[in-house]
Amino acid sequence: MHLLQIPIQDTTMTAANAMQEYESLSILDLAIKGGWIMPILLILSIIAIYIFVERWLVINKAGKEDKYFMDEIKSFIHQGRISEALTLCRMKDSPTARMIEKGISRLGKPLNDINAAIENVGNLEVSRLEKNLTGLATIAGAAPMLGFLGTVMGMVRAFYDMANAGNNIDIQLLSSGIYQAMITTVGGLIVGIIAYIGYNVLVARVDRVIFKLEANTSEFLDLLNEPME
Repeated sequence: MHLLQIPIQDTTMTAANAMQEYESLSILDLAIKGGWIMPILLILSIIAIYIFVERWLVINKAGKEDKYFMDEIKSFIHQGRISEALTLCRMKDSPTARMIEKGISRLGKPLNDINAAIENVGNLEVSRLEKNLTGLATIAGAAPMLGFLGTVMGMVRAFYDMANAGNNIDIQLLSSGIYQAMITTVGGLIVGIIAYIGYNVLVARVDRVIFKLEANTSEFLDLLNEPME
């Protein structure tokens, strides 16, 4: 009985040690084993998060709408108080206010000229809102490719080591080289997915702001066609 218990205990201890070594492999250890691609992916992830947070704050600020603003503008224009309408627009730090200000400054000119002036300002405002979004989209596409590049380079190295080993091929060395190579693909996909989702969220919010700008512009142009009091 004692002779049978010894190998069972050894097998149990070996499995326990293997499990302990497996559980001790942290995310940081995996990142370190990924090689020089991982710091690049880390930098890209930081840039992506910064762009997302910065653009989120800017777009949210632009999307805040003063529901009394257009009513006050309408009242001022109907009463002929153009200078006060301009002052009100300058007090409001918003894309809508800047577009309406440009339209008010063109009063007296043909409606098409007023509309063109407002559209020019609107295009500038949209460009400001979409600033750095192309960078976020680039990270969403480049990160997975960088990860795949790291994997291919790691696989080449693993098979190179296997070729140099000749008949003394160590399956453990080969498998460790392969999983280390795959780490970069996982990292690239994680960064790419985060950037891709962030980009689409911001684009959707920009579209909402554009819709509000177009609605306010149409309301202002309709206001110019109303009879003055």
